[in-house]
Amino acid sequence: MDDKGSSKGISRRTILKMAATTGVAAIVSPRIVLATGEQPVKFGIDNPLTGTYAITGRNELHGMELAVERINAKGGILGREAKLIVEDSTSGDAGVAVQKAHKLIERDKVDFLIGNVNSGLAEAISQVAYAKGVFLMDPGGHADPITGTECHWDVFQTCPSTTLLVNAIAPSLIKRFGKKFYFLVPDYAFGHGLLDAYNVNLKKYGATNVGADLIPLGTSDYSSYLIKAQAASPDVIVILQNGDDQTNVLKQTVQFGLDKRFHIAGANIELETLEALPPEARIGNWVIEWYWNQPGVPHVEEFVAAIKKKTGRVPTARTWFGHTSIQACALAANKAKSLEPVKVARALDGLVLPPEIALQPGSVAYRADQHGLIGTLWAGHAQAKGTAPDDLFHIDVTIDSHTIAPSVAETGCKMVWPS
Repeated sequence: MDDKGSSKGISRRTILKMAATTGVAAIVSPRIVLATGEQPVKFGIDNPLTGTYAITGRNELHGMELAVERINAKGGILGREAKLIVEDSTSGDAGVAVQKAHKLIERDKVDFLIGNVNSGLAEAISQVAYAKGVFLMDPGGHADPITGTECHWDVFQTCPSTTLLVNAIAPSLIKRFGKKFYFLVPDYAFGHGLLDAYNVNLKKYGATNVGADLIPLGTSDYSSYLIKAQAASPDVIVILQNGDDQTNVLKQTVQFGLDKRFHIAGANIELETLEALPPEARIGNWVIEWYWNQPGVPHVEEFVAAIKKKTGRVPTARTWFGHTSIQACALAANKAKSLEPVKVARALDGLVLPPEIALQPGSVAYRADQHGLIGTLWAGHAQAKGTAPDDLFHIDVTIDSHTIAPSVAETGCKMVWPS
């Protein structure tokens, strides 16, 4: 459930200050038994296992675990065992996430820091990583600044940015459904970024924002917001929540009957959300960031089977984020023949992922001098039931993200490498 997360009312300035100054001790949760002999290559996971994004975070972890199993089966990283050290960042507490980042770096001496589902937390963690000179892979926090205005040489982002998500769907919504849009916005970095990107698209295509509510993370009752949205008489109600919040607001949208009077849409939809919803609440037009049902795409069936064997369920975009993030780090380290962060970052800068890691059509790469992963997105609509269990999203169009991505200059990223 993307992205994401919130820093629950903490300002960006406060987060950055905390990231630069906070240290902590915490208990380590190793996922792999330490082998005798040479020290393993350690991945420090700073991701939610509790709260609004718990399911999303756990699915990312499942993908990471599979990646480590596969890496070790092929000889590890530089001939050494790969190992996960897992910490619960919580879903929305920036202070905890920053403390866990310091603990993983300073006490556990991790080689790679991985996190976070929550965009606000990912931004905070990235400041810690940059200050410490540690490589950070952001698997699922979508906020533009992470690889935009706040980009760093040591920070990479696997999930699509908020701008990419909106560019993939907003023009179609305006063309098909009308020009008056009302927004329900999670009040943190992810939601703000999505709203900003929507406003850019509305202006470009002559549409109008007729209202927007900033809603705290973890809200359970959306009735007052839905009443306001209804009163504004929009053509489209845009729901930008994620995780458990996305599930709750969609259930209540149907209970209010708003899906019968307005077009419902958003940015990204999570398969986790669709699985949690009753069939009648699987509604709306969305972008999905990776999908398990890709007939004919090399290695996808194999990946789906491996995750089903591990979890009993098909992989979601979050599972793919976790798997790809760890595999990309391993690819870069082996290419660089080093765990030195600068050398690893240089090796991943512009690296095209092989098909067994990309698991989608077309070219997939971490863009040089900006570090956002550019590949494929799928726009379509939720469906109560498909041709197979868990086939809950109907793909209407497959989008090459290279065609909708802002240029590096437009992202605001000015990459500065260590001398």
